Amino acid sequence: QVQLVESGGGSVQAGGSLRLSCGGSGYTFMNMAWFRQAPGKEREGVAAISRIGTTRYTDSVKGRFTISQDNAKSSVFLQMNSLKPDDTAMYYCAADRRAGLSAPLDVSGFQYWGQGTQVTVSS
Repeated sequence: QVQLVESGGGSVQAGGSLRLSCGGSGYTFMNMAWFRQAPGKEREGVAAISRIGTTRYTDSVKGRFTISQDNAKSSVFLQMNSLKPDDTAMYYCAADRRAGLSAPLDVSGFQYWGQGTQVTVSS
């Protein structure tokens, strides 16, 4: 059974950094991604990475966040720098096995989800 387990969330002041990690229990995935959901808002895609290393970012995090993966393509990381209060949300790791897509950020398309890790950025 596929399980995704996130770690690395926490509370930081604006301008600070956090690194999120997500392990996929040794399974290999075609795409892995990070989503986030703030209270009262819809879940949104933050960053995705394909098996061959193609990346995609939502505009609001470009230049500040970096997604990466391990060689086994079963773990994904999100380095978050220059954090802003608007980045406050529950962050979720997601993975899929869909072939033919390149780092998608569609919420409905991902098959596997972690339970989330909270990121809080204070001003």
